[in-house]
Amino acid sequence: MCGITGIVSHDVNNSNHLSAIKKMNDAIAHRGPNSEGIWNDERCFLGHRRLSIIDLSEAGNQPFFSQDKRYVMVYNGELYNYKELKLELQRAEHGSKNLPYIFRTSTDTEVILAAYLRWGIDCVKRFNGMFAFAIWDTVEQKLVIARDRMGVKPLYYQFKNNILLFASEIRALIHSGLIDKKINLKSVAEYIQYTTVHAPNTIMQDVFMLMPGHILELQQGNLKIQQYWNINDFTKTKGDLSYKETCTKVNELLTASVERRLVADVPFGAFLSGGIDSSAIVGLMSKVSSEKVQTFNVSFDEGEFSEAKYAKQIAEKFNTEHHEIKLTPNDFLKQLPEALAAIDHPSGDGSNSYIVSKATKNAGITMALSGLGGDELFAGYDIFKRYYELEHKGWLNIIPAKGLAGKLLASKKKSVQGDKTAEILNLDTINGFNAYPINRKLFNQKDYNALLKEHYNADNFIKNVIKKSETDKKHVLSRVSLFEIQTYMQNVLLRDADQMSMAVALEVRVPFLDYKLVEFALSVKDEYKYPHTQKKLLVDSLGDLLPDNIVNRPKMGFTLPWKDWLKNDLKDFCEENIVQFSKRSFVNREAVLLIWNRFLSNDPKITWSRVWHLIILNHWINTHQIEC
Repeated sequence: MCGITGIVSHDVNNSNHLSAIKKMNDAIAHRGPNSEGIWNDERCFLGHRRLSIIDLSEAGNQPFFSQDKRYVMVYNGELYNYKELKLELQRAEHGSKNLPYIFRTSTDTEVILAAYLRWGIDCVKRFNGMFAFAIWDTVEQKLVIARDRMGVKPLYYQFKNNILLFASEIRALIHSGLIDKKINLKSVAEYIQYTTVHAPNTIMQDVFMLMPGHILELQQGNLKIQQYWNINDFTKTKGDLSYKETCTKVNELLTASVERRLVADVPFGAFLSGGIDSSAIVGLMSKVSSEKVQTFNVSFDEGEFSEAKYAKQIAEKFNTEHHEIKLTPNDFLKQLPEALAAIDHPSGDGSNSYIVSKATKNAGITMALSGLGGDELFAGYDIFKRYYELEHKGWLNIIPAKGLAGKLLASKKKSVQGDKTAEILNLDTINGFNAYPINRKLFNQKDYNALLKEHYNADNFIKNVIKKSETDKKHVLSRVSLFEIQTYMQNVLLRDADQMSMAVALEVRVPFLDYKLVEFALSVKDEYKYPHTQKKLLVDSLGDLLPDNIVNRPKMGFTLPWKDWLKNDLKDFCEENIVQFSKRSFVNREAVLLIWNRFLSNDPKITWSRVWHLIILNHWINTHQIEC
């Protein structure tokens, strides 16, 4: 787990690129405190910051070279099946001229490079892991970059004026001095409505993300991007497995995924909230690990917000070395400036992740497993049941004057959900998938239109995901999984997990996102996955692993008293940023201030999240001195 940077220019007039790559590397020093490296030839400059997880020796430092020095590589991530691939590469390949590869290190880095030498870029199809890596061929003057299937590890880039810059974080590109620090107004519109910008776009003009499961190639100034894995290909039932056989398969795949992710040469543990997903991960870790598992729960003294008692019960059941890290809201507030400074791409939802990651890192842990992804795969959110039922209620479309009913509902029901229901009733055709974008919106259309001087269609990305994610009638829930994974999970949860954990040099691994488990879960038909109870298929697959009260307790999540903070402890900070934001050239000043005043006046349609992400955006613009 590390941070990578790079500059490739077909023009050899690049005298300032060495200083630029050093600035880029320095900007992401937090990602790799163990070592740094820079290499360049006439056209390519590569940088690396290392967080040592596997093979802690200097032999694993990067940039990493092939034995003949032709290829040089930088890599961020972990390859979980590197030991199996290493054994394969140490053998001659039958029916070919490929001789056994002689390894010099115990790193997964060398396995990736050796695999590339034998199989070319098709090697990525053999990889099981989270990664973003770049390989430069010094002879052919060709660059290849690849990103993992699920998008756990990020890769940002700009290709402009025949120069490619890439890095693990946007801040590295900003610090290079080689890009225009301009905001993307279309992306701002999307961010205001969805608290994020969906890849491949970013908040920055001309800066993009390489999409999950994609490869970028650059040679002689020609840039080509191709997809090697498509998540939409797997929503078809495989064979005719019984429910029991399906449960057995889920258990096998998840157990194998956890076991693969326990390979490390540093102290590791697991986040433990006491919910189904994190408890399942901890239970399986205890089952397959020869060492006592360390678990971490961040709790609050206020019982309303604390899940500590559930985490403690799981820790006792599996005899873990449990760390309950107690925080007061005041502790959180003290660390909030650090959390805001850690934000690489604006996010209204990342501060919690920073506090949890820092507390875990301070306890002596360098790698932790997370339960992220369980809800998306196993219908854990209310949205799954809601949209399954909407899809089966075609009679809504024949209700006379349903649009008028929607307007009446919006006027009488003074709530966010009332607005959303009204907007759904106004759709020409009502079904779960036409309604999906409305579910993820922050503002009703009237408030959203008022905020922006120029109107952009913020729904384009989500509508495109819906269009591409076609399934048959047996896999409605899998289609919702596709929506959730490709929108909120990849563009909020995974991005926050990476930028906030790596801000404190903590590696986070996510067993639920093993691509083999993802492919199988998406292939399971609705009748096996329908959530009669919380994540029924997952729970049944675990057998008696989890206690009943953990399985059946209400879903809580990691909650903090944000509403009170924004109106009291953080009011001056918030007000200063809101006033500044209201003066930005792309928003209507009166509309922004009205949103803030409605929040202060307890308007139920303006919750704290509807103002906080505007504050975050303004703070980010100021921090990075972005031109608006």
